[in-house]
Amino acid sequence: MPSAGHLQAPALRVRSSQVSAGRPREREALAAVPLFQPQNLREDQVLSLEGRPGDLTCKSQRLMLQVGLIHPASPGCYHLLPYTVRAMEKLVRVVDQEMQAIGGQKVNMPSLSPAELWRATSRWDSMGKELLRLRDRHGKEYCLGPTHEEAITALVASQKTLSYKQLPVLLYQVTRKFRDEPRPRFGLLRGREFYMKDMYTFDSSPEAARRTYSLVCDAYGSLFDRLGLQCLQVQADVGSIGGTMSHEFQLPVDVGEDRLALCPRCSFSANVETLDLAQTNCPACQGPLTETKGIEVGHTFYLGTKYSSIFNAQFTNVHGKASLAEMGCYGLGVTRILAAAIEVLSAEDCIRWPGLLAPYQVCLIPPKKGSKEEAAAELTGHLYDHITEAVPQLRGEVLLDDRTHLTIGNRLKDADKLGYPFVIIAGKRALDEPAHFEVRCQNTGEVVFLTKRESWNY
Repeated sequence: MPSAGHLQAPALRVRSSQVSAGRPREREALAAVPLFQPQNLREDQVLSLEGRPGDLTCKSQRLMLQVGLIHPASPGCYHLLPYTVRAMEKLVRVVDQEMQAIGGQKVNMPSLSPAELWRATSRWDSMGKELLRLRDRHGKEYCLGPTHEEAITALVASQKTLSYKQLPVLLYQVTRKFRDEPRPRFGLLRGREFYMKDMYTFDSSPEAARRTYSLVCDAYGSLFDRLGLQCLQVQADVGSIGGTMSHEFQLPVDVGEDRLALCPRCSFSANVETLDLAQTNCPACQGPLTETKGIEVGHTFYLGTKYSSIFNAQFTNVHGKASLAEMGCYGLGVTRILAAAIEVLSAEDCIRWPGLLAPYQVCLIPPKKGSKEEAAAELTGHLYDHITEAVPQLRGEVLLDDRTHLTIGNRLKDADKLGYPFVIIAGKRALDEPAHFEVRCQNTGEVVFLTKRESWNY
């Protein structure tokens, strides 16, 4: 992998025969050398955009910069580099699965949102400086959408023939969002440009809307369970989005900016901004409240008819009369979930991923060129083919670290920093009969020596 400041962008695949002395094979292996991956893997400090080490105030920001997952473009904006894009695409697939399992339909709305939509709800003024505003050449005003309640409600309102038989309608997207943060910090945890999943639901009654609300909250719980993240659903303020009920999904962590009140006796939990400042006891069971910090990774709102009444988003009810749709909106911070997961799961000097999101599942390390073990290089290529053929779900998930000018030890340190869940090394015991490969599980620290067949059963 190239060092910082030395960028490459050739094709990402090389033939397996490049690391073996045997006859050429047609199968291609994902290899490390060609990857576009600027990084400082063996540097102790990484500078922020402003060049001050002290600005790197959280672990995820420092690690993501150090290993080349992100690169600063401007304050609050980052280039997402290939490893991060792979992880994010995996996360979006999991989000799609959970949203579509409850009936969600995916759409894609423009980032440019006309000012008149926002003026209709008074949010053009109430959102203040958070909105990134611009004018086109004709003087027409727009904002870069931080959220899309206005746009989606206007879209649904334009469908004049919507029937109660079609409800609930659950529409969602995963797109870039924009917010003019006064003080962007913590890397992807608080930026000016970010990816978000936002879902908007339309129901025929308040009771049906609350059932949909619970359904989406359960899907969020399922999502975080699949990612192995211990997320709390807490009572929250409706803020500028509005509505009558709201919950945040919080990952407890010291670097979190939200203060959470939790009750050890019952299931009550809340953002402290929803409680009386003098309140020290649980409002549900009167037990003492404890406090922790958290990173908000999701937010849900029951909106009622706040937006549907403004844009006249109606449906024909069972009696053949027009009724206003009951709405909810539901956000997930996609890039924030990535960074928060790294913040929660990683050690100080190496990244650890949720298993479903690791950019690559396996890293193969062949012997150093010119070493005593070089004769085992061909076996590494065979092992690559064997794993990808025997375990179809690992096709495209195994990376061959072909930087054979480096020692195994140096490449192992890099693999540890990048957080591949499994690392397989062709070391001294690869010369045994039968050959044994060193298999490391990065998340548990387990190290075992296995034959080729045993390795893919591991």
